[in-house]
Amino acid sequence: MFGRNPRKAREMEQQIRNRQVLKEYVCRVEGEFPEGKTECGQPVEVVSYKIGVCKVSAHGKECRTEFERLSYNGVTSVVLCRPFTGRMHQIRVHLQYLGFPVMNDPLYNHTVFGPDKGKGGNIGKTDEKLIADLISIHNAENWLGMDGDTELSMFNKGDDGDGKGDIATKILPLDGSLPANKKEGCVNAPVHSVHHNNFDPANPLGCIENNPLIPRNCTITRPPPITRPCRSPVVLRQPLESAPVVESEDDELLAKNKEYRYVPEKMTWDPNCYECKVRYRDPKSKDLVMYLHAWRYKGPDWQFETRLPQWAEPGWQQPQEEKK
Repeated sequence: MFGRNPRKAREMEQQIRNRQVLKEYVCRVEGEFPEGKTECGQPVEVVSYKIGVCKVSAHGKECRTEFERLSYNGVTSVVLCRPFTGRMHQIRVHLQYLGFPVMNDPLYNHTVFGPDKGKGGNIGKTDEKLIADLISIHNAENWLGMDGDTELSMFNKGDDGDGKGDIATKILPLDGSLPANKKEGCVNAPVHSVHHNNFDPANPLGCIENNPLIPRNCTITRPPPITRPCRSPVVLRQPLESAPVVESEDDELLAKNKEYRYVPEKMTWDPNCYECKVRYRDPKSKDLVMYLHAWRYKGPDWQFETRLPQWAEPGWQQPQEEKK
């Protein structure tokens, strides 16, 4: 939500801080959620701020969420969620604890939290082991993050804001990758580094394409041109591959702002940069949506409601392509 002027923005912020705003979310969870209202008041603790993982813990902060089943299609349930506190991942963690995780939650609906996926708070491993397993299983940048915590933002670093005491910081080296054979829970596998120490500037494309850690199903398959840093970049090498310019009359943004188009010659590429050599896997459409939707916000004298998504309809069934 955005205030249209500073006064209104401060007013809305104050209402949220004073818990005068009722927030209602809708989600689709696994299994047959109990009828009527269910309340979860388990405290939630942040296991790692760096990659954004939480769990129910006696050492956590006060946390309370009310749930109410709206429908059940024989496999999954649509549940109305009312969080009365603003902890990070509060709804998702409480649903995991109750044994009804959001059906396509890539984090809290995962056996990395144990065979019961964290139901009842039973994870069966230390925080260090949990973080190590999460990092070794998934690329944290794809699906781990911080959202929904009113007390956690870039302006509020909390007690551990510098990250020095974060478990993930201790496990991850500076480049963000997990060293094999170093931490508990890591897969015993040979290390193929994509760091510049293994990079040959004379054959950049070969080094990138022959690296087994770089995913193949991605959009950007070639580095852009190398340019000399200056006010007007001088192209030292032409791009190894330039995508054809595709005219899209339907794209209103590009039609009005042609400067937003991708121009390979304007890109720079540093052969010593780790990020420049990593090619990210294109997500599938099913990876871009989680069945948790902010539906309605109510303040003392205002209310805003969004349209419910298709997956929240009572008789909805999961598409076959999403089950793959």
